[in-house]
Amino acid sequence: MYDLIIIGAGPAGITAAIYAARKRMNFMMVSKDIGGQTALSGDVENYLGYQFITGPDLAVKFKEHLDKFNVELKVGEAATLVQKDGEIIKVQTDKGSYEARTAIVASGRIPRRLGAEGEMQFINRGVTYCATCDGPLFADMDVAVVGGGNSGLDAVLQLVNIAAKIHLIEAAPSLKADPVMVEKARQSGKTEIYTETKIVSIYGDTFVKGIKAQRGAESFDIPVQGVFIEIGSMPVSEIVPAAAKNPFGEIIVDPKCRTNIPAIFAAGDVTDVPAKQIIVACGEGCKALLTAFEYLSTK
Repeated sequence: MYDLIIIGAGPAGITAAIYAARKRMNFMMVSKDIGGQTALSGDVENYLGYQFITGPDLAVKFKEHLDKFNVELKVGEAATLVQKDGEIIKVQTDKGSYEARTAIVASGRIPRRLGAEGEMQFINRGVTYCATCDGPLFADMDVAVVGGGNSGLDAVLQLVNIAAKIHLIEAAPSLKADPVMVEKARQSGKTEIYTETKIVSIYGDTFVKGIKAQRGAESFDIPVQGVFIEIGSMPVSEIVPAAAKNPFGEIIVDPKCRTNIPAIFAAGDVTDVPAKQIIVACGEGCKALLTAFEYLSTK
């Protein structure tokens, strides 16, 4: 029986774990990976203490900090169900089950699927959801980036130094990313921007060879060897079926990271906190742990 189980080892989960370790709580962590969305980010220029650092490098720093404490961490183990049974919180994973007096759900988000024909067929064979992870595999190739928000433009700016040409596809009438990012993409000389355009299908043989796009009544092909899908993400909140959620599936929390279920707290991108930023997730992880500690202290 643990005092606390932390689900997720992204910025929120790791921050909560460091605070829990400093308070000498009897706790454990379970997570399918280390770093969460941070490890998938490109250039990070707004995290306090670093004028510039890449997402993967920052994730390594998080892990190094965590390693300074004797934390029971089960990596590669995904939580499938978090529920309250009487006064006990039960956490079921794809490898086992655990019990605790409290839990912090910091399970983050996963990439949203495009839903185009051929998408699932060509995953890891030209279709990818992470420019940071897979960009180097497409050196001197023509690629498509789907999504005109900050995630899409971040992918474009990473690929400018790698790919031969980048086709940026956005379904809306205009790009939603920060103007400075859009301007950098336009000035790269490598980026062709398509607005009000949808991908109908992704095709190829063993690997991707192109996409079929549609703009209004016009349908056309774009030969590419890679398709980077950057259209946002979905919260991993279905593991807590009893938690109250907003229309986007995010777990609703109060200012102290409390859910509608006593003893279950939530932090980071899985919640309805508006800003999905690394530094915000860290702060929310801290708050969640302090609230969980206060809950245990008063029971």
